[in-house]
Amino acid sequence: MARPDDDALSWDGDDDPTLAAAPAAAPLPTGYRAVGKGSAQLGESEQTDAADEAPLTAPSGPAPLGNAALVGIGVFAGVYMLLSLGWVLGAGRLQLVAQLFLDPVAYQVTMWLAVLAPPLWFATVWLLTRGSKVWLRLVLLAAGAVLLVPWPFVLSGASL
Repeated sequence: MARPDDDALSWDGDDDPTLAAAPAAAPLPTGYRAVGKGSAQLGESEQTDAADEAPLTAPSGPAPLGNAALVGIGVFAGVYMLLSLGWVLGAGRLQLVAQLFLDPVAYQVTMWLAVLAPPLWFATVWLLTRGSKVWLRLVLLAAGAVLLVPWPFVLSGASL
């Protein structure tokens, strides 16, 4: 008779002799390999059949990004949004001075090109470095953040 402490770890009928025969293991799908306890009991024919087939190829898509890379890219996305906002604020302060040197239409075109430059840089780096290493993507995003600093906003200060 089992001890009362072991009752919770057993089911009624565990000692049934008909349950002792292990069912035949289903063959593994192509490209899978059995590991762990009991993996040696798989039939040799199943393992040789898998070896005779064409070898597996690496996935064609890029590897998924890790947590640190996703956080880094999210931080850069926020920085680029702030850069665009800085260009809007800085260009608004220069509008009166710029009208002395530029046609108003030319000023509007250049202002909106400056405002759209950070999101365009981010999107370009994101699309062109899909298959590249994560560090290259982060370096290019950092370089763009330095190159696209809104100097009119930086030099005029934060006063409105």
